[in-house]
Amino acid sequence: MESFGSRIKQLREQEQLPLRTVAAYLDIDQAILSKIEHGHRKATRKQVIQLANYFKTNENDLIVLWLSDK
Repeated sequence: MESFGSRIKQLREQEQLPLRTVAAYLDIDQAILSKIEHGHRKATRKQVIQLANYFKTNENDLIVLWLSDK
C-alpha cells in the first residue's frame, strides 16, 4: 500500500515542483518536507489538509493515507 509520504512526493513530482516551493507554501523547512516524504517524520493534520488543497486532490484520500501511516 502507498504511504502518505510517497503520495506527496508523487504529486509534487507530477507537477515538477521543487521541495522548496511546496515547503514554502506549508511554511516549513525543505528538510522537514523531505523527511515527511521519506517517512522519517509525520505531517500534522493541518499540513495534510494544506497539501490536499495545494495539489487539488481529495482531502479524505490523503487523510486515510496519513492515518494508516500512524
